[in-house]
Parts: sequence; structure tokens; C-alpha cells
Amino acid sequence: MNKITLTSKNFPISGMILLVGLIILVTLPFFASIYTAILLSTIFMYIVLTSSWAMFSGPTGQISLATAAFFGVGIYIAATLGNNMPLPVMVLVGGLASGGMALTVGSLTLRLKGVYFTIFTFGLLELIKFLLLWFEVTFTGTRGRFVVVVDYDMVYFYMLAITVLTLLTAYLIRRSKYGLALQAIGEQEEAAEHIGINVTLMKVFTFAISAFFMGAAGAVMATRWTYVDPYIAFNMNYSFTPVLMAIFGGIGQLGGPVLGAIIFAYLEQILITKFPYYYMLIFGIVMVVSVVYLPNGLIGLVQKWRVRTTGGKNAHS
Repeated sequence: MNKITLTSKNFPISGMILLVGLIILVTLPFFASIYTAILLSTIFMYIVLTSSWAMFSGPTGQISLATAAFFGVGIYIAATLGNNMPLPVMVLVGGLASGGMALTVGSLTLRLKGVYFTIFTFGLLELIKFLLLWFEVTFTGTRGRFVVVVDYDMVYFYMLAITVLTLLTAYLIRRSKYGLALQAIGEQEEAAEHIGINVTLMKVFTFAISAFFMGAAGAVMATRWTYVDPYIAFNMNYSFTPVLMAIFGGIGQLGGPVLGAIIFAYLEQILITKFPYYYMLIFGIVMVVSVVYLPNGLIGLVQKWRVRTTGGKNAHS
């Protein structure tokens, strides 16, 4: 009888490390403090937002600032429907609402290129924010809504699940023919169209998928807050911060946005606690230094170091 053994050939070391890490994260709330669960939930949120943003903007090169819009839609879905449906359904509805909005908006605007698309996506965020604010003040007489609060551990597990699904989706897209098509669009859109790629359809489809995860994350994270209003839900920082995180980590690789999100999310918590009035200034300084001295992000720096190390060994031999 043949025995199946785990070796580096049929189960890579990196896969084993990921599996062990996932097991640790799944069991962590049972022995860690509440603060750790809250902190990791926030880190998961930024990983989802950053990786989802990079899923579309990374290969296509079209910079979207609509992350806060899709995230905010998920938040308001939780605020309005949280009393009427179970959490799994609410998260799904939040993701579908954001994905549907991205599908509609993308179909109309993804023919725009460069700065025009970027400006439009930022305008979309502001439009939704102030339209919702006007609607609430005019028709409900309020400025915000109370949210059904969920246990911290439940938020942690849902955000972990969404994070895993987001990264798995990004990986599968990157390794598929659709990922190659997106890269071709980013490098030379006209040439990609000439070889038979439906450029608009590919961009709209990826834009909607990325928005789905943003909305789902918003629906979960809203349950951590007692009260939300349009300024909280559609905070522009949720659009700019994921971009900075992705650039800092390195957009070109799947692990770059994840690394950038982890470092910046943890740094944000420290700076808000110790330097509440200056943390955005410090963020800006770190970002300027990163753009000037780390054009390919931390992942690019690591790859450059590996090339130099390998080259040095080969030269020595």
C-alpha cells in the first residue's frame, strides 16, 4: 500500500507556513486578549481594502479613489438592515450592493483613462456622502444611525474569512488568463483590444469583484461601532490609505499590499495613541520617503537585495 508523505515537492514550505499561520489565526481569540482581536480585525480590514484596490488598480494602472464609497455602502447596509437579517446575509448583501454599484458605475466610466477616472471616483465618494446626508436630514430628521453591535470575536472571525477569500481571489485572478489580460490592458490597452481582449468588460468585472469585498468588509466592521453617519462611513481616508499601503508594500506582487497594510495599520494604531494630532503628518512623511527611496515598495527592496545576494555568490564562485 502506497503511503503519501508531505515533502517539499508535493507541499511547498511556503504552503506549510501559510497553513500553520492560518491555524494560529483561527485559534487566536481563544487565548489572546480582546485588544489583540480588535487590533487584528482592523489589520484584516486594511488588508481587504488594500488587496481589493490592488486587485483592480495594480494590473490596469487605473487609480481608483472609490474604495471609501464601496466600503461605506457596506457600512450603511449594516446600519439599515442589521435589525432585520442575520449577520451572514447582511454581509453578503453589503458585498453585493457595493459590487452592483461598481458594476453600474464601471460600465459608464471605465472608458475614462488616467486622471479623469481618478477624479471621477473621488467625486463619486463625495456625491454619495452628501447625497445620503441630505436624504437623512431631509426625510428622517437625523444625521446618522445606530448599528447592531456584534461580539468582538465574531467580527474577528468574519474579517478573517473575508481576508482569506479576498487574497485567494486575488491569487486566482493573478494566476489565470484573466490576470494576463489585465496586465496586457495595463501595459498597452489599445494593443490588448486589437488581439481580442474585451477591455471594458474585463475592467468592469474586476472592478465589481474588488468592490464586493470592500462592501462585505464594511458590513462587518460597522458592527464594531455603535453609531455611524455619512462622514464616518464615507471617510476619504478609507480611499487614500489603501493606496498608500499598497505603494508602500509594493503593488507589483501579491504580498506587497498585504505587507504594506499590516505595517501601516499597526503603525496607525501606535501613532493615534501616542501622537493623535500629528499621526497624519508622520504618515505623509513616511509615504514621501517611501515613494522617493522605495519606488517598488518593500517587496521590491527585498527582491533587489536577493538579486544582489545571489549575484554576489555567483560572482564569488
